[in-house]
Amino acid sequence: MTRINEIVTLARQGNVSVVTLNNPPVNALSHALREGLLNAIAHAGRDKESAAIVIVCEGQTFVAGADITEFGKPPKDPRINAVISAIEESPKPVVAAMHGTVLGGGLELALGCHYRIAVPSARFGFPEVNLGIIPGAGGTQRLPRIVGVERAIEMITSASQISAAQAREAGLLDEVVLGELLAGALAFAQKLVTENRPLKRVRDRDEMLKPVRGNTELFAKARQSVGRKARGLKAPLAAIDAIEAAVNLPFEQALQREREIIMAQVGSDQSKALRYFFFAEREAAKIPGVDTSNQPKVMQAAVIGAGTMGGGIAMSFANAGIAVTLIDVSEQALEKGIGIIQKNYENTAKRGGMSEADVGKRMGLITPSTKLADVAGAEVIVEAVFENTQLKKTVFAEIDRHAQPGAILGTNTSTLDIDDIASATKRPESVIGLHFFSPANVMKLLEVVRTGKTAPAIVARSMALGRQMRKVPVLVGTCDGFVGNRILRARSKQAEQIIMYGGFPHQVDGVLQEFGFPMGVFAMGDMAGLDIGWRIRQERGLKSPVADALCEMGRLGQKTGAGYYRYDPQNPAGARTPIVDPMVNELIVKASNDAGIERKEMNNDLVRERLLYPMINEAAKILEEGVALRASDIDVIWIYGYGWPRYRGGPMHYADAIGLRAVRDRLREFEREFGEAFKPAALLDRLADEDKTFAEYTAEVKAGAAKLESAAA
Repeated sequence: MTRINEIVTLARQGNVSVVTLNNPPVNALSHALREGLLNAIAHAGRDKESAAIVIVCEGQTFVAGADITEFGKPPKDPRINAVISAIEESPKPVVAAMHGTVLGGGLELALGCHYRIAVPSARFGFPEVNLGIIPGAGGTQRLPRIVGVERAIEMITSASQISAAQAREAGLLDEVVLGELLAGALAFAQKLVTENRPLKRVRDRDEMLKPVRGNTELFAKARQSVGRKARGLKAPLAAIDAIEAAVNLPFEQALQREREIIMAQVGSDQSKALRYFFFAEREAAKIPGVDTSNQPKVMQAAVIGAGTMGGGIAMSFANAGIAVTLIDVSEQALEKGIGIIQKNYENTAKRGGMSEADVGKRMGLITPSTKLADVAGAEVIVEAVFENTQLKKTVFAEIDRHAQPGAILGTNTSTLDIDDIASATKRPESVIGLHFFSPANVMKLLEVVRTGKTAPAIVARSMALGRQMRKVPVLVGTCDGFVGNRILRARSKQAEQIIMYGGFPHQVDGVLQEFGFPMGVFAMGDMAGLDIGWRIRQERGLKSPVADALCEMGRLGQKTGAGYYRYDPQNPAGARTPIVDPMVNELIVKASNDAGIERKEMNNDLVRERLLYPMINEAAKILEEGVALRASDIDVIWIYGYGWPRYRGGPMHYADAIGLRAVRDRLREFEREFGEAFKPAALLDRLADEDKTFAEYTAEVKAGAAKLESAAA
């Protein structure tokens, strides 16, 4: 065996050279890997005893993409394109032997090889559009030559993965290896030599492109379809441009066109935001002073409350293979909840999202009960009853009597004081907020709410549980509304003010959708049910003239067919499509008049700033108070929980991109015109004066904490 460098080795087995890559954890295309692979191919090419070359990887996967630690740094030679060219020009057949997830640059590397084989569990895809870019090492050029243009468009623009069986059917793989991968690769390479098979360069293939050359209609339809799904993302449409170049231009010219397109994407605001978010999501998993790794998996859970949230949470446990007892005091409520869960699973199966066997398996993991004592065997208990402090305290006192020692005692409250709820138990250190988002079985965000008494071990296990459930857990502190709902409240207050002072629901919602939100404030309220907020306001003695009037009229949203909008089951656009209701607009104008407010027309720019800037201001307060660990955590919460467009990076990144001075100065103008509610937060004020960003503030706080930790050690 020859060690090319620290992560690439070369060995010959018979007349086949084996290049082994070992760059843990995912064999990323680092500079050392690229350089070592290039040299290994050259060495194997000069070996007179070698007749073929196999590229294989150690560890859990074949090359899974670019090295994220090199993002944003000046590129170093050799580039991946040069490595792929060397493989293509090899006088000996080169075989990519793959396992794990073969993604992005890893798949481009494989497409540069003459042949490709994989184990049945391997998966393949191009995730680049999720970072606001397109495959940049010939992926848009080689993939359509081997799987066809339409399949290539679907794979690249959706960032979806395909299985080894699908890859074999599409022509991406030459063989699926059923036994040990290296042994299969050696046998395959030997067969190539024995049969004297030709070197098949993907770049030379033309049979899949000829039928669609000059077919502008195909690409026009693709842009129309992808544009609807992409919802504001530019990279998927740019990928279609590159694939069209593959069809209509000579290979080298089309490759250059791909390069031009990706360079334009890399410098775009969207790509910067998406790359920022890529790292933000990973950073959210890191908790100072708490090790969330190597936590034992939860096998048994309990959920108290079989309503919409409780049922969704129970499904989330079952979806992760965790047995769950669903408890409700009412047999009728329990039966209804189980029925809804069954129906949800069956509907998913009808759409092809799971098999009938999966439905049975997941339903088999959910055990209904009317006895709170049945929480006794659970490692985690989630309370999901109505948002009423006294009710929750009563439930927790009962949980405390039966729960096993060390169990996680979670509450799904979205607004209430968890310290107060925890006071009903003799073990407040075991109590934590596990705030799921509706629908809980679909939404990925999990706000993990730590109180002043929550034990670090409970925090660690709760974060690990979130990942086990395939959620994105983000740790926050306790306050009214935590992070997500506290910021949402700031936006909701402004939305209510805007319609009272001159706007209408459809204008507010239209501005937010144009910005990139999937749904506006008022349509979202209708979907969730206006009675939820009504109940909370009543408990707190608060008023909302328009919303309260709608609720009193029985207009509770989609479930009653009317709220801020009307909903028509016969509507060709869909039963849940909002229809502007003139009666609601009249109600709003009357509410303004009754309050003595002179209504003035508002342009969309003003509406957008009045909605978004108070959110940023509230987030700054949250950050300064330490309720959020990092500015980027706030962004993760708002993207995964509230539909902030990913390509805008979240409210904190958006503010940094605008410039904090500009945001602060605009808030000062609003404060002078509209009052104290717009007063800039102290942190925002200071950072604006210092020309700094929220990201820089987070980095400073992190560095300060590291110094303190080092000094303490």
